[in-house]
Amino acid sequence: MEEHFGNLEKGVVEMGSEAEDKIEKDGGASDSECKADTGVPEVPPPADDTPEVLNKALSGLSSRWKNWWVRGILTLAMIAFFFLIIYLGPMVLMMIVLCVQIKCFHEIITIGYSVYHSYHLPWFRTLSWYFLLCVNYFFYGETVTDYFFTLVQREEPLRILSKYHRFISFALYLSGFCMFVLSLVKKHYRLQFYMFGWTHVTLLIVVTQSHLIIHNLFEGMIWFIVPISCVICNDIMAYMFGFFFGRTPLIKLSPKKTWEGFIGGFFSTVVFGILFSYLMAGYRYFVCPVEFSNDSNSFTVDCEPSELFQLQDYTLPSVLESITGWTTVKLYPFQIHSIALSAFASIVGPFGGFFASGFKRAFKIKDFANTIPGHGGIMDRFDCQYLMATFVNVYIASFIRGPNPTKVIQQLLALRPDQQLHIYNSLKAHLTERGLLAALEEAA
Repeated sequence: MEEHFGNLEKGVVEMGSEAEDKIEKDGGASDSECKADTGVPEVPPPADDTPEVLNKALSGLSSRWKNWWVRGILTLAMIAFFFLIIYLGPMVLMMIVLCVQIKCFHEIITIGYSVYHSYHLPWFRTLSWYFLLCVNYFFYGETVTDYFFTLVQREEPLRILSKYHRFISFALYLSGFCMFVLSLVKKHYRLQFYMFGWTHVTLLIVVTQSHLIIHNLFEGMIWFIVPISCVICNDIMAYMFGFFFGRTPLIKLSPKKTWEGFIGGFFSTVVFGILFSYLMAGYRYFVCPVEFSNDSNSFTVDCEPSELFQLQDYTLPSVLESITGWTTVKLYPFQIHSIALSAFASIVGPFGGFFASGFKRAFKIKDFANTIPGHGGIMDRFDCQYLMATFVNVYIASFIRGPNPTKVIQQLLALRPDQQLHIYNSLKAHLTERGLLAALEEAA
């Protein structure tokens, strides 16, 4: 496999060299610049940082079983930490998402810097982190304005920042763009544009997806917890089925992945999604959207649950009726949606991991980092989560979310009095034309 990648890389370099020779004949880049940009040193693999306590306790086991125990113990620790931050509330969850995003960005940017560090390119890391700051300022500003409009309108500084938010965001990005142009160095133009693209693709993959995760969280913590839990369940069960029963390779990018693990993970995740959704759908704390309360001057999670989270009777198909003997069954409608979420997590979600495996193979590294013993870096654990976040956000927008009357009223109250009167007269004429206003007046 490595031989194949080496030959492929050599072929690409030779093709690039031929193209550059042609450009040079036409008055393009110089030969020295072409040579300066073709070398790509390998990234050194991260060292094993398994805690010494675990190394001693598992010293008598084979490497296969040692890795199994290390992964298992650390997985239980991460699940416990996950439940702890859920208990601490949505604001803490949002901060954890931000921290994970920053760490994932750091791991990917570090790989890029390790590849090209021998060229001593100026401002690469500084500009990368600056662009991260700019993009986060834009996305978080949009989120605050969208979900906490009342708070923004009440505070004068926030109101001004909200009004000119997009202009400020663009001005910040434009400053970084100008700094990049000023940092260009002769003989390394192509490498610097590679890294410019590297940074922006990383921002697209990491920051945009984490922003969608926060949007899902504000729709109700259940839209955050259930999808993440389905991905975790699929990862664990696919590993377990593959470890004990795996015989048939699934994909060349990940030789350890097997069809047995893939299929076992799918059925386990669907069953888990249905049961876990039933458990969570009965609590307002998990199903209510996060809102800002003017009365308590704080963020609250309290509402009258929608029909999506109220038990309803469903008639079973004749096949299931003959097996179970039940005619109807009580379910939350959200459980039906959880089947779609868990199916995506177990069928399409793993392709996020395969994509990450291909990325790591391209640079001949085992893991993005060695942050978590037995698991690699944070990005190794969240490669599937980001793909899942996008699906959940699109799913909510397509099948769940409707117009929010509260947000419409908040926006109307922010208009000038003449604009409010115009909307009032237009709405009154519309209701009168439909005969609704007359019926309400008669009822009154």
